[in-house]
Amino acid sequence: MKKLDKLILVLFSILIFLEAILIICTIVGWIDIRTISVFATNVLENQTNKKIVLAITIVCLIFSIKCIFFESPDKDKKKTGILMQNDNGKLLISKPTIENIVISVVKEFNSVQDISVKIDMDNLNNLIVNVNLSVTQNVIIKELTVNMQNKIKEAIKRTSDLEVKQVNVRIKDIIMETKDKE
Repeated sequence: MKKLDKLILVLFSILIFLEAILIICTIVGWIDIRTISVFATNVLENQTNKKIVLAITIVCLIFSIKCIFFESPDKDKKKTGILMQNDNGKLLISKPTIENIVISVVKEFNSVQDISVKIDMDNLNNLIVNVNLSVTQNVIIKELTVNMQNKIKEAIKRTSDLEVKQVNVRIKDIIMETKDKE
């Protein structure tokens, strides 16, 4: 939830809380309705007070219209996984689970080190796998990445029955083997 939405929610909650207490006190008889009328009349006699009350009312009206008719783009709505449903119930496969599947596949390649994986999903729940890694020298990068992409797709399909739209591999470094000098 955005900060502005939280602020609006807090302000409206306070206003509704105060209004509810005022109404309850009036109904129970703790506050006379004429007292409220006299108070409101005294507050609104002054021009400055009228302008302040008008400004607060307009701001509340604008906030109300914003909350009712406009949905805020929520960056916290990121999908945490893929929800699948069948006759027996629901299954949520989380992003970390898919990331662990990918990491286990990538670790099978001897020439790979320093692996990081990020799983993204588009609006249609298509998986996009992003793999960042370092490789050792003397590796054929194109051959390695094609094999890795195919194995990642196969592993995800086999274990979760999900289709992978893309497997993007980024080679961030080539690690040189150091020779020990004696």
